[in-house]
Amino acid sequence: MIYVALVVLMFCLLIGVPVPVSFMASAAWLIFFGGPDGSGYDPSQLLPYGFAQMNSVSLIAIAMFIMAGGIMERGRIGERLIDLVDVFVGHLKGGLGIVGTISCAVFGSISGAACATLSCIGSIMFPRFEAGGYPKGHAAALMSNASLLGLLIPPNATLIIFAWISGQSILACFLATVVPGLLATTLICLVNLYILKDNPSVLVSQRRSLPERFKLLKVRSKGAIPALLLPVIVLGGVYGGIMTTTEASAVAVLYSIPVALWVYRGTDWRGLAGVIVESAITTGVIMAMLYSVSMLSRLYVLEDLPSKMLYLFESISTNKWVIMGMINVFLVIMGMLMDDISVVVLTTPIMMPIIAKLGFNPIHYAAVVGVNTALGCITPPAAPVLYLGGRLAKAPINEMMGPALKFMLLCWVPVLLFTAYAPKLVLFLPHLLLGVPW
Repeated sequence: MIYVALVVLMFCLLIGVPVPVSFMASAAWLIFFGGPDGSGYDPSQLLPYGFAQMNSVSLIAIAMFIMAGGIMERGRIGERLIDLVDVFVGHLKGGLGIVGTISCAVFGSISGAACATLSCIGSIMFPRFEAGGYPKGHAAALMSNASLLGLLIPPNATLIIFAWISGQSILACFLATVVPGLLATTLICLVNLYILKDNPSVLVSQRRSLPERFKLLKVRSKGAIPALLLPVIVLGGVYGGIMTTTEASAVAVLYSIPVALWVYRGTDWRGLAGVIVESAITTGVIMAMLYSVSMLSRLYVLEDLPSKMLYLFESISTNKWVIMGMINVFLVIMGMLMDDISVVVLTTPIMMPIIAKLGFNPIHYAAVVGVNTALGCITPPAAPVLYLGGRLAKAPINEMMGPALKFMLLCWVPVLLFTAYAPKLVLFLPHLLLGVPW
């Protein structure tokens, strides 16, 4: 019956049924027809399990970081970051793309969300791209890919959920994606320069002398310091042992409110109230999804799905690195069908026993999950971030797909392979700072 339940899940997702409802449909099938004798499971055992799973202080951090990202998005922080980065690389051909990419990486360390990063940085950058002669399709694809850096550079709501489900350290999971995130940032910048190097329509801003650049840097850095202090306070407090992740998320909200209201003056009290409402709605959707998937994941474990999947993998190869490749393919396919949080909450309970049996470090697997879920956000048919980039840039999807495929193949595939097959490099920071074993 487990295979029928999987078919029900995939069918519902493919025809556009909302993700939480799709999960509940698959769970309902197992409740009625699952079990060793096909008599199903008692719902009274599953409902309390779902509530017990939701009773976690760690989940508060998700709501707080969503709220902090929303406040800073409306607080005109993106404009200050873009102006600061432009001082260094704005004069290069294709440099405007580097400005957008690095700004996404920095803003991602504040918001922790791809869509918030794309909405904020993209809304500022797309008019600049158009004035600079950038093709709309390229600009949309570039910013869609760059916004995914918010899913790799901490804090990251996806990894908080992974750590909550798998019982791992949130701090270690955060650190595991830093090196892949920096590698992705570098590759996106280089591929952008390579694609645009022979494009005659791309304009280059006037080159500034070194004294002029230092003077401009001094002025713009003052405006960017309040924004740049937020990740320093949050991550410094967490890794310094001063605050827990949940406490740091609350500090992020308390810090972002006066910065948005009185330093940057990008919003007012009414706008702040709107952010709170939007954050509550987003958090509610995530929590409903977590509750439904908690029960579904429990049913999958009762049906012994992890062992069945491991048997399937080992029927192809018994080499653990080949199986790691198959796990990556599986995660990419799941990311093509649903959003990143849904992938994490559904696959983590299934995959963690497999990862443990194969002898992989669970923190290494956290980085693999982070990169795969990021890639899934721009991989059709789901691809929510890619479609959002097209809408913001007003670029037809057919103009976006060519550049988007180049970024996927030349940036994300190498990062994916690096993350999966270079565990010691991925675990360097968790090992150095937290003593996580290789």
